[in-house]
Order: sequence, then C-alpha cells, then structure tokens
Amino acid sequence: MSSSAMTSEAASSEAATPTGAPITVGLAFDTGGRGDGTFNDSAGRGSDKAKADLGVKVNELEASSDDDRVPNITLLSSQKNDPIIAVGFLFGDTIKAAAAANPDLTYAIVDSVVDEPNVKSLLFASEQGSFLVGAAAALKSKSGMIGFIGGQEGALIKQFEAGYVAGAKAVNPDIKIDSKYLGADGDNAAWNSPDKAKEIAKSWYAAGTDIIYSAAGGSGAGTVEAAVEAKKWAIGVDSDQYLTSTPEQQKVILTSMLKRVDSAVYQTIKAVQDGDKSGGIQTFDLKVDGVGYATSGGYIDDIVPQLEAFKAKIISGEIKVPTQ
Repeated sequence: MSSSAMTSEAASSEAATPTGAPITVGLAFDTGGRGDGTFNDSAGRGSDKAKADLGVKVNELEASSDDDRVPNITLLSSQKNDPIIAVGFLFGDTIKAAAAANPDLTYAIVDSVVDEPNVKSLLFASEQGSFLVGAAAALKSKSGMIGFIGGQEGALIKQFEAGYVAGAKAVNPDIKIDSKYLGADGDNAAWNSPDKAKEIAKSWYAAGTDIIYSAAGGSGAGTVEAAVEAKKWAIGVDSDQYLTSTPEQQKVILTSMLKRVDSAVYQTIKAVQDGDKSGGIQTFDLKVDGVGYATSGGYIDDIVPQLEAFKAKIISGEIKVPTQ
C-alpha cells in the first residue's frame, strides 16, 4: 500500500451524508488492481460511472499483496469514506471487523457474505453466465474437447466450473471437459500465476482441446498467451476481455463470461447516496443482467439465438443450473 495509490480527492471527514448529496466512496481493489482485465477493472468501471453520473468522489486503494487488505480498509474507514466497497471475497474477515468497529459507515463486499447490519454482500449467479459460455464452447468446438482452468479450488470458482460443464453438456452430452485448479482453497497465489495457467493450457491445446475457459483472475492471461501460440480459442471471465486485449489476442478470445461487478458497484454507490445504508445480500443473476456473455469480435454471432434460448430457460426456471 502507498499513498500514491489514492487516485482522487481526499475523503470527507463527515460520516453522515444528506440523502442525495454527493458522497465520497472508498474502493478497495484486490491484488491486480486496475488493469487486471477482470473483476477489478469491472469494479473500476462501476465507480467511474458513479463519478460521471452521480458526482461522487472516489478514493481507490489497491492491495499489492495479501498484507495490504487490512491497512487499506482501516485507512478508508478512518477517512470516513461511505460506502467502502471491497472487491473480492478475500476481504471477508477484514470487512467484518471494520463494519463492527464502524457502525456509522456502510460497507459492501463482492463475492462474499458478511453478516453485519451495515454490510451489503454483493453476490453473482456466476454459474448462470458460465452455463452460457459452456454452451458456446460446445457449439463452437470442432474437436469435442474443451477445458476449464480455475484459480483457487473453493466454492466460489466451483460455481463457474459447474455452470460451464452443465452448459457444455446441455449441447453435447459426450463432450470431453478437462478441469484443473491452480491452487487449493486459501492459496492466494493461484490468482496471479499466469505461467502455471499457460503451461496447463499449452498441454491441453497440444492434446486436441480447442477451447479453454479460465476463471482464475490474473492467471487467465496465461491461457490467452497459450491460445495465441496454439491458434485456438480462449474464453475470458468477469469483463469483456476482447476489449482490453491486443489485436493478436483478440483473434483468439471467443467470448467472455460477464460478471457485472460494474453494475453492482454503481448500484451500491447510488443506493447509499439515496440514503440506503442497510446491509443484506443482493444477488445479481440473468434476470437483472448481473451476468451474461460477450459478443465482441463477432465469433459467436451465429449461435446467439441458441444461447438466448438457453438464457430464457434459465430465467424462467426451466433450466436449473448447478452451483457445485
């Protein structure tokens, strides 16, 4: 953590803000920060929209390492930013302690449930979006062999894998799906090991796999590198990775599973500015456009009708997507 990580004006010293008046937001990025191409970037887009549309001020801090989470949240709390939004489940214990110590402030956390009355827990039906890109992979695979690379082998990323496998098998029950994780639950290095992801992806591509979906934070860059070298497909996650890739990389990004962290961050900021300082769980699913898939590049334009048909069945409840 460093003072240079603060990217906007100093926070107000006042904890309370009149309803509808401009507020000062604290945004705590996890490791990777802006430029990670996935969920940190998405959160940043949400705060950027809030600055533009709502006139709020935003103070940003990035966790350069695991040791930065506690001091970053402590600093944002001491400055009386309100709300304070933590990007990632690894902030769970930190947010719980900070919220208990600062009941006058509102907190929010992405991808985790913190049971405190002043914490908004922002969850996503990642399995639903993953089902759709799994279906896309099966529809586009020529070899009948696809793959999934996860970060930590915990419940959160198991959602992505379960949805992806279900979507692929809904198209082709006989499709072969390889899955591998970069670390055990709690191994935070799994999110920033692109070399490991690249090694796995290279071996799978060489063996005939033609599409790999990675839900592994910054590690997913290694899958894209391997796809470029093998001239095969990669599927991005969280953000539309086509939009933040080089022209060479854009040629291999079939689609991306969109987890609309940007929408969740924006809605949270707006709610607090409008006077809603309550806690509770909010789930962003296909019904509210909280998850989805990207069409940038035009590579899946021909199968969009089939994907939309699956989407409608998920929303109606006809298809129930597994989470594990």
